Amino acid sequence: MKRIDNLKWDKLDNTAILFPVIAKEGTTNVYRISVVLKEEIQENLLQQSLNEVLPYFDVFRNRMKMGIFWYYFETNRKKPPTVQKECTYPCQYINPNLNRDYLFRVSYFKNRINLEVFHAITDGAGAINFLKELAFKYLRLAHPKLAEKLGDDLDEMTSLNHDDSYMKNYKGRQKKIYRTHRAVQIHGRRLPIDQIGVIHGIVPVQELKKAAKEKGMTINSYVVGTFVWAIYQSYLHGSPSKLPISINVPVNLRPYFNSNTNKNFFIMISAVFKPEKDDYTYEEVLEIIEESISSQLKKDTMEKIIGYNVSNETNLILRAIPLFIKKFAMRYVYYKSAKANTSTISNVGSVQVPEEYEEFIDRFTAMLSLSKGQNVKCVLCSFKDQMTLSFTSNLINSDIQRAFFSKLTEQGISVKIETNGAYYE
Repeated sequence: MKRIDNLKWDKLDNTAILFPVIAKEGTTNVYRISVVLKEEIQENLLQQSLNEVLPYFDVFRNRMKMGIFWYYFETNRKKPPTVQKECTYPCQYINPNLNRDYLFRVSYFKNRINLEVFHAITDGAGAINFLKELAFKYLRLAHPKLAEKLGDDLDEMTSLNHDDSYMKNYKGRQKKIYRTHRAVQIHGRRLPIDQIGVIHGIVPVQELKKAAKEKGMTINSYVVGTFVWAIYQSYLHGSPSKLPISINVPVNLRPYFNSNTNKNFFIMISAVFKPEKDDYTYEEVLEIIEESISSQLKKDTMEKIIGYNVSNETNLILRAIPLFIKKFAMRYVYYKSAKANTSTISNVGSVQVPEEYEEFIDRFTAMLSLSKGQNVKCVLCSFKDQMTLSFTSNLINSDIQRAFFSKLTEQGISVKIETNGAYYE
């Protein structure tokens, strides 16, 4: 087992700064990445796996402290959190005081391992990096012949880097290059406060890719466009609206800036559709969304967004303001900007594992907690030829999700549906 170093501290990255300020029971900023194996999970082996893997990953073995001017991380030298059998709804608030000060938790249910992470630690790419090593270690413990064949080192593709890639790619102060306007927000009767409804749609990647290609789109833009269409049809009933449908789309910056950090490294772009007339066709909506997304996926645009976001953090006047005052200001800005968002769709990408582990793994899934003004969200995650599109919602009505998957089926895509049962209780 890797020895934990002496006490160290680290600052939060540019994205992480906001999360501890706004986190609470209803806005947990906790997301889940899961791996579904082809065998039942043994709790003792999963705990042993966590105990042995955690010391390698600096960003996960931190606890958060509140300083005079900013929150900061400090090495957590307590023993790893206890693995538990899942007994609550996903993405619940992580109370550090009840979790040995750790900002993540590991649970299991039947053949599924869940990693839930407070977003201040890292984004989906960093979490998948950690979860894969946790699963690999578990499989080697459960199958000694696998350990004999592969040894007990971390996979050569696993990154332990924890650079602040925002600061590394900061090229000076930039003006704000985007404007925010009020957007359509989805409301309705809610589930009980501690419940989240989950609907997984499992689709063949090749069928989805074919449908997107026929429309001249990437899979990501195609799924976002279909989601916008579902909102337009089932929530706005195909009618004009003074407010646009605006979908947050996180962009993983690592491929654009040659980074392999385990810290957060993404920006948000907005896919915007304003229904100004009656009867938009499905193809028209897709075309508008494709243009909206592609126009923002340019490296110079991303550099400007990084420059604007980081400039606020490096401003000497702002840095000198005590944290308790900053918190009020940051909450105000967050709640104001929340009115400009309808929902979020995140694509954590295709998860790759060494060939030796593939036969033991069925799929990977991911899901998001809800946030201010966003009562329905979606995450895409694929493994081999299977993509899982996971909707989370705190609303009783699931017409949008139904309209979304019905449209995919209409386009010739096979969809297998799974839910967590929240809609039937």
